[in-house]
Amino acid sequence: MAGEPFRRYAEYREYPVAEMQTRAREFRAELQRRRTVREFADRPVPPEIIRECLRAAVTAPSGANKQPWHFVVVADPAVKRRIRAAAEEEERAFYRRRAPEEWLEALAPLGTDEQKPFLETAPYLIAVFAVSYGVDESDARTKHYYVKESVGIATGMLITALHHAGLATLTHTPSPMGFLNDILERPDNEKPFLLLVTGYPAKGVQVPDLARKPFDRMVTFR
Repeated sequence: MAGEPFRRYAEYREYPVAEMQTRAREFRAELQRRRTVREFADRPVPPEIIRECLRAAVTAPSGANKQPWHFVVVADPAVKRRIRAAAEEEERAFYRRRAPEEWLEALAPLGTDEQKPFLETAPYLIAVFAVSYGVDESDARTKHYYVKESVGIATGMLITALHHAGLATLTHTPSPMGFLNDILERPDNEKPFLLLVTGYPAKGVQVPDLARKPFDRMVTFR
């Protein structure tokens, strides 16, 4: 690409096919153990673990390499309390007035409601923001491309990294989420994408006994 510096991709590692197959199977098995939980222990998690997982997440590919994301890590109990209060206010409106009956029926097997104690119990909330446009040194706007797609990939990598490190996660998306900009003092060009709750699962936590769709219904080889 004209005007862009290039270098040799020296970090790539090729493995023998048998080792590739083993690595693929082992990684699949590890991710199959991942489950979303809604009850967290209040056990502390060393912040460096969260930092390293975020370092992994921000290596994600992005449209035109604009890296249109910002992550805010919240551990302060007072800030978590404010986020919970604001989120539950929106959730009450959702469950009692805004949600179509069909949606509530779909959520019923999961046992969710407007009460979100995990927003205070879990040691960390990670607010993920999608940066809709950049601002350069002269305060001029710079365009970002494929913002939602890029942020979605980075968030998926973060969830995977946290699971690999031994932590549980929950994606929480109260709607609307504009309160996060106010509470976390983020600028207008950052739009809340989701809240990622993370920490150790509560002792004896239960998860819905759900089945995945058959693989062949979700994947086609041509």
